[in-house]
Parts: sequence; structure tokens; C-alpha cells
Amino acid sequence: MISNSEMIRIRRQMQRRIRDVVAERRRIRQQNPIPTSPTPSGADQEVCVADNGPG
Repeated sequence: MISNSEMIRIRRQMQRRIRDVVAERRRIRQQNPIPTSPTPSGADQEVCVADNGPG
């Protein structure tokens, strides 16, 4: 049987770990921002034709 103080200690340890993981993920997200606009699909892309001069 786990004592009350042991349960409180385990709960605090778990909360600390969760907080650390959330902070780490936040740092990673800020370093590598995800583009807000979705990348265009093939049908939405503009077609560019090279102009090689006369001929």
C-alpha cells in the first residue's frame, strides 16, 4: 500500500515531467515554426514556361 505522502511525491514528480516535456516541445516548435498556409497541391501551382528567345 502506498502512503499518502508517497502518492503526493509521485504525483508531483509526474507533473514536473509533463511540464518539462511540454516546455521542450514548445522550444522545438518555436525553433522550427510550422508554415501556417498549407503547401499548394499540384493543381494549384502556377505553371511557368521558360522563354528561350526567338525560334
